[in-house]
Amino acid sequence: MNALSLPAHIAVIMDGNRRWASKRRLPMALGHANGAKAIRGIVRACSERGVKHLTLFAFSTENWKRPAEEVSSLMRLLMVYLQKEVADMNANGVRLQIIGDTSRFDTRVQALIAQAHALTAGNTRITLNVAINYGGKWDMLQAVKAWQVANPNLPISAMDESGLQAHLCTAGSPDPDLLIRTGGEARISNFLLWQMAYTELFFTNTLWPDFDSRCLDEALRSYAGRDRRFGTSGSETGNSEAQVDAPEQSTRASRGALMQAK
Repeated sequence: MNALSLPAHIAVIMDGNRRWASKRRLPMALGHANGAKAIRGIVRACSERGVKHLTLFAFSTENWKRPAEEVSSLMRLLMVYLQKEVADMNANGVRLQIIGDTSRFDTRVQALIAQAHALTAGNTRITLNVAINYGGKWDMLQAVKAWQVANPNLPISAMDESGLQAHLCTAGSPDPDLLIRTGGEARISNFLLWQMAYTELFFTNTLWPDFDSRCLDEALRSYAGRDRRFGTSGSETGNSEAQVDAPEQSTRASRGALMQAK
């Protein structure tokens, strides 16, 4: 794929683990475990294709409302993932960042997160942001509070967009160019609300554990066909053809991708 048409940053809502397990009459925990396995393949595929930033929505602030047994299973899976995958990530040049409100996790998980950050901090091949206990509304609120702490002598009216963005959880990455949501749903579910103002959307019925490099390539082909104008007209970006407005075009392309996946 032409490097000019490749997204620098892909965000993914990994949906469908539970339905994947249910279809196979397997325990829900196995659905989540196979979803975790899929992460390794997608990180590798993105890295091989030259994508520099990948953000995965693993656990939202709303997911605490799920049954306690499922939440406990997910927390155990997180610990296993941090213990077993980080060394391999480091060897492959992956910089791992856990983003979200990690203060709710127990001290063992927080220690593993700190170790993972420290071990992979110098890696530059790809940055992997894993959003855990994350919500877009929470992110904006904590960014405002962080700005106020950093600028105690300034009124809130002095804060501009760049000032807020510097304190978002994804401050080290550009805004996502492409959002992929698996599992057939067509919403963004409180994920990266500020950052995705101009993100292209791709929805697929494929359940997350089944999402592989071929599925990724389908999303990348869809993205390569988009006309990203960021609010400008076609003529302002050198495109002389009359085209639909960017939001309408993005929605149409996303719907087309969804229909193809059915």
